[in-house]
Amino acid sequence: MWTSDNTDAVARLAIQYGTSLAYPPLTMGSHVSAAPNHQVGRITPLGFRGLVAMSGNLGYELDLGALSTEEKAAVAEQVRFYKEVRRLVQFGRFLRIHSPFEGNVAAWIFVAADGSEALASYFRVLAQANTALPRFRLKGLDRDADYRVSPCLAAEGPSGTFGGDELMESGIVVDLGPGDARGVTLRLERL
Repeated sequence: MWTSDNTDAVARLAIQYGTSLAYPPLTMGSHVSAAPNHQVGRITPLGFRGLVAMSGNLGYELDLGALSTEEKAAVAEQVRFYKEVRRLVQFGRFLRIHSPFEGNVAAWIFVAADGSEALASYFRVLAQANTALPRFRLKGLDRDADYRVSPCLAAEGPSGTFGGDELMESGIVVDLGPGDARGVTLRLERL
Protein backbone atom coordinates (compact mmCIF):
# COMPACT_ATOMS: atom_id res chain seq x y z
CA MET A 1 0.00 0.00 0.00
CA TRP A 2 1.02 3.57 -0.51
CA THR A 3 1.37 5.11 2.96
CA SER A 4 1.67 8.75 1.86
CA ASP A 5 2.35 10.96 -1.13
CA ASN A 6 5.11 12.52 0.98
CA THR A 7 8.30 10.76 -0.14
CA ASP A 8 10.74 12.93 1.84
CA ALA A 9 13.03 10.47 3.65
CA VAL A 10 12.97 12.40 6.95
CA ALA A 11 9.17 12.55 6.91
CA ARG A 12 9.06 8.87 5.92
CA LEU A 13 10.74 7.89 9.19
CA ALA A 14 7.58 8.90 11.06
CA ILE A 15 5.21 7.80 8.29
CA GLN A 16 6.67 4.29 8.09
CA TYR A 17 7.11 3.96 11.85
CA GLY A 18 3.52 5.04 12.45
CA THR A 19 2.17 2.79 9.71
CA SER A 20 4.06 -0.15 11.23
CA LEU A 21 1.86 0.13 14.32
CA ALA A 22 -1.03 -1.22 12.25
CA TYR A 23 0.56 -2.87 9.20
CA PRO A 24 3.77 -4.84 8.66
CA PRO A 25 6.58 -3.30 6.59
CA LEU A 26 5.85 -5.91 3.90
CA THR A 27 2.74 -3.92 3.00
CA MET A 28 4.47 -0.52 2.63
CA GLY A 29 5.58 0.87 -0.70
CA SER A 30 8.64 2.94 0.14
CA HIS A 31 10.39 4.95 -2.54
CA VAL A 32 13.60 6.90 -2.94
CA SER A 33 12.67 10.23 -4.50
CA ALA A 34 14.69 13.12 -5.89
CA ALA A 35 16.49 15.73 -3.82
CA PRO A 36 15.46 18.36 -3.21
CA ASN A 37 12.25 16.59 -2.34
CA HIS A 38 9.30 17.88 -4.35
CA GLN A 39 6.95 18.03 -1.34
CA VAL A 40 9.10 19.71 1.30
CA GLY A 41 12.19 20.92 -0.58
CA ARG A 42 14.55 19.10 1.78
CA ILE A 43 17.88 17.84 0.47
CA THR A 44 18.96 14.51 1.96
CA PRO A 45 21.83 12.24 0.95
CA LEU A 46 21.00 9.44 -1.49
CA GLY A 47 22.35 6.88 0.97
CA PHE A 48 19.96 8.07 3.69
CA ARG A 49 17.00 8.01 1.29
CA GLY A 50 17.92 4.48 0.24
CA LEU A 51 18.26 3.12 3.78
CA VAL A 52 14.88 4.58 4.79
CA ALA A 53 13.17 3.18 1.69
CA MET A 54 14.71 -0.26 2.25
CA SER A 55 12.61 -0.56 5.41
CA GLY A 56 9.61 -1.35 3.22
CA ASN A 57 9.18 -2.43 -0.40
CA LEU A 58 11.97 -0.47 -2.08
CA GLY A 59 11.23 1.53 -5.19
CA TYR A 60 12.57 4.62 -6.99
CA GLU A 61 10.52 7.65 -7.87
CA LEU A 62 12.98 9.86 -9.68
CA ASP A 63 14.58 10.40 -13.07
CA LEU A 64 17.48 7.95 -13.12
CA GLY A 65 18.79 9.66 -16.26
CA ALA A 66 19.33 12.87 -14.29
CA LEU A 67 21.65 11.17 -11.80
CA SER A 68 25.43 11.42 -11.91
CA THR A 69 27.53 8.35 -12.71
CA GLU A 70 28.34 8.00 -8.99
CA GLU A 71 24.66 8.26 -8.03
CA LYS A 72 23.68 5.63 -10.62
CA ALA A 73 26.31 3.30 -9.17
CA ALA A 74 24.95 3.96 -5.66
CA VAL A 75 21.40 3.15 -6.82
CA ALA A 76 22.61 -0.07 -8.45
CA GLU A 77 24.35 -1.02 -5.20
CA GLN A 78 21.22 -0.22 -3.16
CA VAL A 79 19.09 -2.44 -5.41
CA ARG A 80 21.67 -5.25 -5.29
CA PHE A 81 21.82 -5.08 -1.50
CA TYR A 82 18.04 -4.90 -1.10
CA LYS A 83 17.67 -8.05 -3.19
CA GLU A 84 19.98 -9.78 -0.68
CA VAL A 85 17.97 -8.70 2.37
CA ARG A 86 14.42 -8.20 1.13
CA ARG A 87 13.24 -11.58 2.42
CA LEU A 88 14.39 -10.54 5.90
CA VAL A 89 12.75 -7.10 5.55
CA GLN A 90 9.51 -8.49 4.18
CA PHE A 91 9.14 -11.58 6.36
CA GLY A 92 11.39 -11.04 9.39
CA ARG A 93 10.09 -9.97 12.77
CA PHE A 94 9.98 -6.16 12.89
CA LEU A 95 10.82 -4.52 16.21
CA ARG A 96 10.68 -0.80 16.89
CA ILE A 97 13.58 0.62 18.92
CA HIS A 98 13.40 4.47 18.80
CA SER A 99 10.29 6.39 17.85
CA PRO A 100 10.82 9.37 15.54
CA PHE A 101 7.86 10.95 17.36
CA GLU A 102 9.87 11.17 20.58
CA GLY A 103 13.12 12.79 19.50
CA ASN A 104 15.80 13.28 16.90
CA VAL A 105 16.36 9.60 16.08
CA ALA A 106 14.48 6.64 14.68
CA ALA A 107 15.59 3.02 14.86
CA TRP A 108 14.24 -0.44 14.19
CA ILE A 109 15.38 -3.98 13.51
CA PHE A 110 14.28 -6.89 11.34
CA VAL A 111 15.12 -10.29 12.83
CA ALA A 112 14.88 -13.64 11.02
CA ALA A 113 12.38 -16.07 12.55
CA ASP A 114 15.20 -18.41 13.54
CA GLY A 115 17.36 -15.54 14.86
CA SER A 116 20.17 -16.35 12.44
CA GLU A 117 20.36 -12.85 11.00
CA ALA A 118 19.11 -9.34 11.53
CA LEU A 119 19.12 -5.94 9.86
CA ALA A 120 19.17 -2.97 12.24
CA SER A 121 18.76 0.67 11.16
CA TYR A 122 19.56 3.81 13.14
CA PHE A 123 18.72 7.28 11.77
CA ARG A 124 19.49 10.78 13.04
CA VAL A 125 17.51 13.70 11.64
CA LEU A 126 19.49 16.74 12.82
CA ALA A 127 23.16 16.99 13.73
CA GLN A 128 23.89 18.44 17.15
CA ALA A 129 27.15 19.93 18.36
CA ASN A 130 29.17 18.41 21.19
CA THR A 131 26.88 15.51 22.01
CA ALA A 132 27.94 12.11 23.24
CA LEU A 133 27.93 9.36 20.65
CA PRO A 134 24.72 7.37 21.00
CA ARG A 135 24.57 3.72 22.01
CA PHE A 136 22.31 1.70 19.75
CA ARG A 137 20.66 -1.01 21.87
CA LEU A 138 19.17 -3.73 19.70
CA LYS A 139 16.21 -6.02 20.35
CA GLY A 140 15.08 -9.53 19.49
CA LEU A 141 18.49 -11.21 19.33
CA ASP A 142 19.58 -14.51 20.86
CA ARG A 143 21.14 -13.48 24.19
CA ASP A 144 23.46 -16.48 24.23
CA ALA A 145 24.76 -16.19 20.67
CA ASP A 146 27.56 -14.16 19.14
CA TYR A 147 26.85 -11.98 16.11
CA ARG A 148 29.10 -10.64 13.39
CA VAL A 149 28.10 -7.00 12.86
CA SER A 150 28.95 -5.05 9.72
CA PRO A 151 27.68 -1.79 8.25
CA CYS A 152 25.82 -2.12 4.95
CA LEU A 153 26.43 -0.50 1.58
CA ALA A 154 30.07 0.37 2.28
CA ALA A 155 29.00 2.81 4.96
CA GLU A 156 31.14 3.43 7.98
CA GLY A 157 29.77 2.10 11.20
CA PRO A 158 30.43 -0.27 14.02
CA SER A 159 31.71 -3.70 13.08
CA GLY A 160 33.07 -6.76 14.83
CA THR A 161 31.82 -9.69 16.84
CA PHE A 162 29.52 -9.03 19.79
CA GLY A 163 27.39 -11.12 22.11
CA GLY A 164 23.63 -10.91 21.67
CA ASP A 165 23.28 -9.91 25.32
CA GLU A 166 25.91 -7.18 24.84
CA LEU A 167 24.15 -5.79 21.75
CA MET A 168 20.82 -5.62 23.59
CA GLU A 169 21.98 -4.45 27.03
CA SER A 170 25.02 -2.24 26.35
CA GLY A 171 24.45 -1.59 22.67
CA ILE A 172 27.08 -0.38 20.28
CA VAL A 173 28.33 3.14 19.70
CA VAL A 174 27.07 4.78 16.51
CA ASP A 175 29.11 7.62 15.03
CA LEU A 176 27.21 9.11 12.08
CA GLY A 177 29.62 11.99 11.62
CA PRO A 178 28.59 15.57 10.89
CA GLY A 179 25.53 16.59 8.93
CA ASP A 180 21.78 16.24 9.01
CA ALA A 181 19.84 13.21 7.78
CA ARG A 182 22.37 10.51 8.53
CA GLY A 183 21.84 6.84 9.15
CA VAL A 184 23.43 3.44 9.23
CA THR A 185 22.05 -0.03 8.66
CA LEU A 186 23.89 -2.91 10.26
CA ARG A 187 23.80 -6.50 9.11
CA LEU A 188 24.04 -9.08 11.87
CA GLU A 189 24.87 -12.73 11.32
CA ARG A 190 24.68 -15.22 14.17
CA LEU A 191 27.90 -17.24 14.49
